[in-house]
Formats: sequence, C-alpha cells, structure tokens
Amino acid sequence: MAEVEKQDKVDVNGGKKEDEEEEMLLEGMAVLDFDMLCSTVASQTQGKWRKLESAEDPLEQGSGDFGGVFRMWEGEVVLDFLDDRRLALESACCPCYRFGKNMRRAGFGFCFLQGTVYFILAATAILNFVAFIATKRNWFLYLGVAFIVSVGAYLGFFRARIKRKFNIRGDESLLDDCFYHLICPCCTLSQESRTLEMNNVQDGTWHGRGDICIGSNAEGSKPLFELHPPPLMSIKASEPQSSLNGNDNA
Repeated sequence: MAEVEKQDKVDVNGGKKEDEEEEMLLEGMAVLDFDMLCSTVASQTQGKWRKLESAEDPLEQGSGDFGGVFRMWEGEVVLDFLDDRRLALESACCPCYRFGKNMRRAGFGFCFLQGTVYFILAATAILNFVAFIATKRNWFLYLGVAFIVSVGAYLGFFRARIKRKFNIRGDESLLDDCFYHLICPCCTLSQESRTLEMNNVQDGTWHGRGDICIGSNAEGSKPLFELHPPPLMSIKASEPQSSLNGNDNA
C-alpha cells in the first residue's frame, strides 16, 4: 500500500510538472508569434510609408496601398489667429521672416531667399504708394497696386503648393489662396505656420504630431534601432522523471 501511495504521489507531481512545462511552452510560442507579427508588419509597411511620404502629389496615391492621406489646416484663418501668440506676433511684425521659415519647413527653398523675395515685393509696393502720395502721379499708384497683387499671387501660389504637397483638404481654390494673402496676410501666414509646426514638418517631410524619430533617416546612415525577426528557438519538453521511476519500479 505504501508503494502504491508513493507511486500515486509521484504520478501527481509528474502531472503537475507536465502541465507547467506545457504552459511555459505555450507562453513562449505566443510571445514568439507576436514578435514575428510585429516584425513582419514593420518590414512590409516600411517601403510603403516611404513611398507615401516621397510622393510629389499624394492624390495620385488614391488607388495605391494606403489611399490618399487627407489633412486639414490647423484652425481657421481669422478666428484662431491668436491660438499661438508667438506665431501671431511673428506673422504680424516679421511676415517676411515667418514666410521664409514656412518655405524652409515645407521644402520650397531657403529661408533667407524666400524672405528676401517677399520683402522686395512688399517694400517696392510701399515705396510706390509713398511716391504716389508725394508726387500725385497715377502711375506710381498703378505700380503699387501691381506689386501688391504680385505679393498676394506669390504667397497664394506657395500656399497652394503646400496644400498640394501635403494633401491639405479645403474648399479654397488658387484664387481664394491669393485673396486670403491680399486681405489678411498675417492671419493666413499664422495658419500656415501653425499647420507646419504643430505637425512637425521638417524639410518637406510631414512627420505628424505622434511621430517619434529615433536615429537618422538620411540616405546612407544607419538607424539606431532596427526591427528584426526574433531567432527561432526549439523548446523541447523533457520527459518527466515519473515515467522513468515508474519503468524502474516495474
């Protein structure tokens, strides 16, 4: 009887060990499958996201793997002008500098160059109006109006390019963009600045609010972290000692 009870006890302990080993095996397989899934998804979507970001016209990707990415301006032109007081102050006091920074962020040229073009057009328009007031000659007035229209057309053109490049949706046409820069240039510049800065646009790349850049994405550089499939591991459950003891007793 003692030997039978001892044998039953060994069988119970062996059964518990087998259950524990089976649970550990299943947990290991679940972790392995999850890691493989994450690595597979990352490797499959990496090229597609690069293609999506590098495309010149996102509307052309409507029939692609991800479809068009629709975005919106950050706030209204006039109503949300004071949402960011720093950008509002820069747009009102230093519009040439603010416009140059926007163009550099959007990838449309150097800050100094774009700001200088804006300054020349605006300064020429102001000088012509001053000359008209001083001399009362109408052709100074006509030149001033022509340069003011040129400023609105120049800034409106690049506003339309920002919308086209980053697929920003809206009901405005090119004429509407020019009209905004003619009527309320400070508010329009502030809206563009909020959109580019709040979405972390750098050198023509839209990173978005939730992106975390680890390492460098430049060509030829190696990122700090890479996703690789985990190594395959073979987990073999060892035979329980109870079966060996049972064979010996037999």
